[in-house]
Amino acid sequence: METIRKIRCAYERDKKSIRQIARDFNLARNTVKKMLKQGIIDQQYIRKEQPLPRLGPYQKFLSERLSSDSTKPKREQRTAQVLFEELQRQGYAGGYDSVKRFVRKWRDRQEGKQVAAYIPQAFDPGESFQFDWSHELVELGGELVRVRVAHFRLSWSRMPFCVAYTREGLEMVLDAHVRAFEFFGGSCRKGIYDNLKTVVTKVLLGKERTFNRRFLNLASHYLFEPVACTPAAGWEKGQVENQVRFIRNRLFVPRLKFADIEELNRWLSDRCRTLAAGHKHPEYKERTVAECFAEEQKQLLVTVSPFDGYKEVPARVTTTALVAYDNNRYSVNAKAVGRTAMVRAYATRIIIVHDGNVIGVHKREFKRDQVIYDPWHYLEILKRKPGALRNGAPFKEWNLPQPLTEMRYLLSRKSDGDRQFVGILSVIAIYGLEEVAAACSEAIAGGAASRDVVFNILTRNLDEPAVAACEIPPHLPEIKALPHADCNRYDELLSGGAYVAG
Repeated sequence: METIRKIRCAYERDKKSIRQIARDFNLARNTVKKMLKQGIIDQQYIRKEQPLPRLGPYQKFLSERLSSDSTKPKREQRTAQVLFEELQRQGYAGGYDSVKRFVRKWRDRQEGKQVAAYIPQAFDPGESFQFDWSHELVELGGELVRVRVAHFRLSWSRMPFCVAYTREGLEMVLDAHVRAFEFFGGSCRKGIYDNLKTVVTKVLLGKERTFNRRFLNLASHYLFEPVACTPAAGWEKGQVENQVRFIRNRLFVPRLKFADIEELNRWLSDRCRTLAAGHKHPEYKERTVAECFAEEQKQLLVTVSPFDGYKEVPARVTTTALVAYDNNRYSVNAKAVGRTAMVRAYATRIIIVHDGNVIGVHKREFKRDQVIYDPWHYLEILKRKPGALRNGAPFKEWNLPQPLTEMRYLLSRKSDGDRQFVGILSVIAIYGLEEVAAACSEAIAGGAASRDVVFNILTRNLDEPAVAACEIPPHLPEIKALPHADCNRYDELLSGGAYVAG
């Protein structure tokens, strides 16, 4: 560069001849002529072929490894650093840069891809939100768990929201939307999604999709239009894609530790608010994300009541009063044995319904092959088979109030103790659990552990109150002399006499 500048100055400014310039700079005259004639002001040397003296014997080895990796998912392909370490074990003494250049050129030749170009997107306040899932590792109750985090992002204000689950089922998607719209204070006019199997049942031509019926009920309730991205075009919801990486690096590193998933979700909600308050908006740099969200919140669509976010499937009630769902079994009222019930699966609970009546409510169990009992569901069977009280699986760990537990123990010593205790349980539906427990406590304190004594106490304590005295109608005369209670008047009448009150 310096030589070119001096040659040009000597010829144009100092008016020296080409012969003199060639002599002064020890260059060929043709070289000087070429520089001056073509107006060259910059010159670079580009190597046409990399010799690779040390890597040459290992090129075949590298090509074989790269070819075998090309059929695998990207996350499973070996990096240039891993290949470099393998070469070193083979005896390679060269540098890492040579390996890196070879790998890059090999992949460029195989893929033949150009750098993708994208069009920047712009959204209006309240126009749309974006949704995506991510998988993260956390410790819950001392156990390492891979949770599924649902990510929401308002497209205009960039307000984030995250909630974690242990599954990615339809009921989790529905529950996540309910929580998100409660967090935001409303919904947008449009929601942008991947082609989730739980949401999209069929991908049609272009942007046309067949959505899950229950998901469409959710969209109708919150008045938004679901839009699915083009397959393999994640840039169409690039904001939430970036949020997944940002949240993972900011919130899940180092590994989080919580007692349970509800505590984790409360922490995530608080952190989303904190991040929004502390980060500038990428376009309106004078304002924070939280300040822009406060403005966008006014444009959100507000729904009075939350959506009842459950997935409903039919299930047959077995002869043991159980229904199966998600590889687990849940008990129901024994009156529904042999019938077909509807299981309403929520993100955190299970409700079983038959003919419009709830016959079972349970906390949802996410382990496999579990049986969840409610002993009260089997009370009708116990009335006919009281002996099942001793070895029945639903009654092994029955958590009853202490007086009832003690009464059960005392009655177990009697020949008809099981029948008596079942009789006590049967009146709980009439008097209530607290009143029956109090009656058992009173009976035990009096040294009379018996069903009949408990019934007597309940009847005595819970008699209907005395009828209040009615008021005398004003049109009737008032009694001046109250009748005198005297049984002798009856004797007088029997003897034929008359009785006159004194």
